Amino acid sequence: MPLLALTGGIASGKSTIAALLAQRGAIVVDADAIVRQVQAPGTPVLDGIAGEFGADVLRSDGSLDRARLAARVFGHPERLAALNALVHPAVREESESRFRAAFAADPDAVVVYDVPLLAEARAGDAWDLVVVAHAPAQVRARRLIETRGMTEDDARARIASQAGDDERLALADVVIDTADDLDATRRQVDDLWERVLHAR
Repeated sequence: MPLLALTGGIASGKSTIAALLAQRGAIVVDADAIVRQVQAPGTPVLDGIAGEFGADVLRSDGSLDRARLAARVFGHPERLAALNALVHPAVREESESRFRAAFAADPDAVVVYDVPLLAEARAGDAWDLVVVAHAPAQVRARRLIETRGMTEDDARARIASQAGDDERLALADVVIDTADDLDATRRQVDDLWERVLHAR
């Protein structure tokens, strides 16, 4: 019943790796999806966000205006810390509930926690393996410009706002280099999968 943490900076190819692992039979628990769930209308987390950052971070339908909230915390570490204090405990609780449910349903399951902010929020947790998707910052910036329409300055600012590569790589048991093509990434995922299966 291995529990893997999969992390990587923005545009590092982490989601691609998660999808490849799911194709091989892993149960993927998506931290971003959990964040959206715990911030849904009517949840204590969303009420707390509105109380902390103002009701104008909510849309007319009561949902969170993520772009407005991001603009309010981006570049302001103390504001970001206040947001994380509201969100991270709820995400931790829900993710651990999902891990337990997955292993209860199949004790031999391989569970992968797809978590962008591992270095920032859960580096000290007990993972069987930490897998880091890695590509150089210039490669990730180019991907953001080409696939998300960002300006170069915006792309570099987004990358700089996250944990540094050295901080993430220091946590890694396995590094998957995604700077090359998809076939190269797929081969590395195959090697990881074999390692996990043999360790079960």
